[in-house]
Amino acid sequence: MTELGNRLKEAREAKGLSLEDLQELTKIQKRYLIGIEEGNYSMMPGKFYVRAFIKQYCEAVGLDPEEIFEQYKNEIPSVYSEELPEQLSRVQSRKTIPAGDSKVVEMLPRILAVVLVIGAAVLIWVLVSNYMSNPDNDDKKNAKENEAVGYNKSDGFNEEKENADKKQDEEKSESSDEKNEDDAVVKDEKKEQNLAVTSSSGKNSTYELKNTDTFKLKVTSKGSPWVGIKNGEGKLLFQGTIEKDKSQEIDFTNEKEAVINIGRAYETEIYVNDEKLEYSISPTEVNTQLVTIQFTKAE
Repeated sequence: MTELGNRLKEAREAKGLSLEDLQELTKIQKRYLIGIEEGNYSMMPGKFYVRAFIKQYCEAVGLDPEEIFEQYKNEIPSVYSEELPEQLSRVQSRKTIPAGDSKVVEMLPRILAVVLVIGAAVLIWVLVSNYMSNPDNDDKKNAKENEAVGYNKSDGFNEEKENADKKQDEEKSESSDEKNEDDAVVKDEKKEQNLAVTSSSGKNSTYELKNTDTFKLKVTSKGSPWVGIKNGEGKLLFQGTIEKDKSQEIDFTNEKEAVINIGRAYETEIYVNDEKLEYSISPTEVNTQLVTIQFTKAE
């Protein structure tokens, strides 16, 4: 075994590599590696490969090939000292960084940039969602819902109310000239009856009718409200929409109570024995109301 062979073998064993391991690293057949360690260059496949195999051996065990060539140039026949192609000068060692890992390191800045962009997009989405769900938008939503059920028709209601009041004033003016004795008698009777509110809460209001022996209910429409009318025992006497300028009349003289369920109070007027009932709860603020009139017949 030559000095070069001993130097290479010691370096291999110091690395903890067997000839099989070195064969796997360098892709050089084991028998050629043995030939290099023994200085038996004649067994190589060709003179051209001697220097190449020695160089790959050196790189695999961590030695500097140029230093080895210089130090042991007398052991390597000069015929084998010509330059070798670059592709034979590199050893693919298992202990180098895998190509896949280097690609991950190179792509790391791009990955971080993508994460930052996604984070910014999520932040913008959260801010927009909060803005869309703020109270102003809730108010707009409630306004649309109220409009759908006729709650925000105050402008139309006021105009319609003015027209109705004007028409009513004209009718009163005309009727005042045509009153007869029977009208006077009815008027006197109306003054005698007592219709007063006893309680009101939320959408519910209760009235008491006294000092009269009759109870004639009339519900008049100024728009197209939905109305349901029951007696004190819960019997349904009327249910449906009353067309504009139409009325629904029911005689409750033999009943003790009338319950009127109104869908649009601002479009509805209630008369008790021709006396207009004044809502205790504003119909423009609470559209849906439940009005109960308790009747105590005069003896």
